[in-house]
Amino acid sequence: MKASPTTFLLVILGLFAPAISLATPSPKANQEIDALIAALSVSQCKFQRNGKWYDATDARSHLQRKYDYLLKKNLANTAEQFIERAASQSSMSGREYRVRCPGEAEQSSASWFQAQLRRLRGSGAPPR
Repeated sequence: MKASPTTFLLVILGLFAPAISLATPSPKANQEIDALIAALSVSQCKFQRNGKWYDATDARSHLQRKYDYLLKKNLANTAEQFIERAASQSSMSGREYRVRCPGEAEQSSASWFQAQLRRLRGSGAPPR
C-alpha cells in the first residue's frame, strides 16, 4: 500500500512536533536574559519607549512582561532573540527603544543590551 503525500507529511510533522513544542530557553539562556533585565533595573540608565523616558524599575517591568509573553509563544529561546524581539523596539508602534546612561552617549537599547551580553559572556560576571 502506497502512502499519500498528505499521510507522509503528517507522519513527518508528527516526528518533529515534540522537538518543536519543547523549544524553550535553556537554563543558561534564562540566566542570561534574567541578567540582562536585571542589569537595566540596577543601572542608573533611563529607557525610552515610544518617545517617553522611563526609569529602570519601569523598564524592567515592561521588558519582563514582553519576555513572559514571548516565552508563552516559544519566541525567545536565546538572549539574542530576547534582545531582538523584546528589548529593541515597541511591538505596538515599531519605534526603536533607546537607553541613556549617565556619562555615556544615548544609544539604541539593542546596542546597549548586546554590549551587556558580551560583558556577561566574556567575564562570567553579571553585566553592570
